Amino acid sequence: MPLPALILLTCGLTNYFDQVIAMSTYTVYNAKTHLSSLIDEACAGEEVIIARGRLPLVKLVPLRDPGQGRRFGAMRGRAVVGSEFFEPLPDEELRAWASE
Repeated sequence: MPLPALILLTCGLTNYFDQVIAMSTYTVYNAKTHLSSLIDEACAGEEVIIARGRLPLVKLVPLRDPGQGRRFGAMRGRAVVGSEFFEPLPDEELRAWASE
């Protein structure tokens, strides 16, 4: 199943159009008509640009895969916590923290 897609605004960049020609560009009308296939195209790695007339307005890009987030226990065995970590802080250090 393809990931959901997100539309990022690039509003009003007229000189941006020269760079967009090599990408897939669709009018707003065509994008509304073929949104499902455009989402599939974006999720496949293609850059999809939606334009109003000849002015590019938005870029359709996939969201980051939620499975690539943090993983519990990923650093297990890679970091060592010494016994000094569990010792009480010196009074000087405690006063410094209390004053903030």
